Amino acid sequence: MPLVDRDDGRIRRPCTLPPMFYDDDADLNLLDGKTVAIIGYGSQGHAHSRNLKDSGVDVVVGLRPGSDSVAKASSHGLRVLDPAAAAAAAEIVMILVPDELHGAVWKSISDAIEPGNTVMVAHGFSVHYGTVTPPPDVDVSLVAPKGPGHLVRRTYTEGSGVPALVAVHQDASGNALAQALAYAKAIGATRAGVLETSFREETETDLFGEQAVLCGGLSALIEAGYETLVDAGYDPQLAYFECLHEMKLIVDLVYEKGLAGMRYSISNTAEYGDMTRGPRVVGDASREAMRAVLGEIQSGAFAREWIAENNAGQESFGRMREQQAGHKVEVVGKELRGHMDWIDASFDE
Repeated sequence: MPLVDRDDGRIRRPCTLPPMFYDDDADLNLLDGKTVAIIGYGSQGHAHSRNLKDSGVDVVVGLRPGSDSVAKASSHGLRVLDPAAAAAAAEIVMILVPDELHGAVWKSISDAIEPGNTVMVAHGFSVHYGTVTPPPDVDVSLVAPKGPGHLVRRTYTEGSGVPALVAVHQDASGNALAQALAYAKAIGATRAGVLETSFREETETDLFGEQAVLCGGLSALIEAGYETLVDAGYDPQLAYFECLHEMKLIVDLVYEKGLAGMRYSISNTAEYGDMTRGPRVVGDASREAMRAVLGEIQSGAFAREWIAENNAGQESFGRMREQQAGHKVEVVGKELRGHMDWIDASFDE
């Protein structure tokens, strides 16, 4: 049962939980005789393309002439065309370029989208906020693996898969969900489980998670903790280990066992400090800030800001990126990681 948006802007959830779909719930035969165009060959694009091909699906990759990815996709045995030609050759078009490029890509391929075709995305940003507006006579759906592309590819080759979300924005054919599930099966997602949601909920929760917890919240917490120790006179290298390096240990425990399992695995001292001091760091002020961040996502304010930033050439974004790269925790960390042979430090080079 799909989720329903209420008039007051909040999510009304049915009494029963949305279904999880697995291999037996998806029919790969629905892709027989169809060509899938993957627009883009980055993290997700390369994984989707190769998994689809290995599942017996006819795949064409859409890349601009001169792209460095043309040779890579060709070396993987994939047919490569420019984006418009790829879209014209396919019945299903999956757009897997960065969010900020969706609008421009859509302008270049929209004339090639025929009635009865399917337009797909792996994140609902562009459709939800209107930078991509498909015509009413096509299906519009979403399959969003909950993991990076290299993991989508690796788990597929190992016989498993990465869980994914599925959503239907527009069901012109009456068969949009079934076809999206077939696509999810072809990339290996139904091996792990696919959860049905809506474009709105996928987009807004994904943005919130990135901004408030996974990326923005975590980065700010690490930097603030590091600065607090260094400003108090502690060794910067020690501060790095305590506030950044050991983060992987805790995150791995949470990932594998949940919060309770993590707390079971750490010392009693750490657990007591977690439960008594953690709420002081992330308290009422932090929750109010989270609600404000969520409000900006729900109202479209963040989307408008990000779209305007890209229209302006990402000047502010570039300055912030440069400033963050020069933070002291990055300088100290780069030096320390250079002595850790077990870590792949290629990003630092």
